[in-house]
Amino acid sequence: MVVLAPLSGCASLHWPWQQKPAPVTDASSDTAEQPVATPRVIDPQVQRRTIKVPKIAAKDFELGLFYGALSVEDFGTNPVSGVRAAFHVTEDFFFEANYGRSTAGKTSFETLNGSLQLLTPAERRFTYYNVSLGYNMLPGEVYLGRNLAMNSSLYLLGGIGSTKFAGDQHFTVNFGAGYRVLPTDWLAIHVDMQNLVFQSDLLGSKKLTSNLGASIGATVFF
Repeated sequence: MVVLAPLSGCASLHWPWQQKPAPVTDASSDTAEQPVATPRVIDPQVQRRTIKVPKIAAKDFELGLFYGALSVEDFGTNPVSGVRAAFHVTEDFFFEANYGRSTAGKTSFETLNGSLQLLTPAERRFTYYNVSLGYNMLPGEVYLGRNLAMNSSLYLLGGIGSTKFAGDQHFTVNFGAGYRVLPTDWLAIHVDMQNLVFQSDLLGSKKLTSNLGASIGATVFF
């Protein structure tokens, strides 16, 4: 017991022959003191394209001419020409007025009977005018090649008017559709079809006649 008593405190005593342990260094402390590299910011040099969009605002007027073909029921298909004017109330709705002239041909009865003429040359003149409400149903763009795009619109039309044919004036209902392309800010190209429907008793019986016309035209905005 006398021998073991001093040995119990050996762990807390520093004997001369004991070596001091070397201090432990933290490897992470060396790296923490090193400066952190700043990431390089790349500024892309992107060249922006210049896009010019036709500035067709609402409440614009449109005026122009058209030329095409008109199929007068029972009297064949003949050239038609006229004037078109439009007033754009909003981007979707517009009013359009048309005035057109054509000359009716001969009926099959006249062709078979040679000299028999149902109408005089003056009575064969087919003139009409109407006022329609239009709706731009599918506005969009049309592409010509890879680098040229033009504003366009598919529209519907419906209205009323009057037709003078065979010496009589007829109340007329018109309806149809068209396609408008704008090559520039002030010019529009139209391709449209309209049906002019009125009641006639020219051939002895009263009936509704359908007179379908197709035309192409150009208008200017102002």
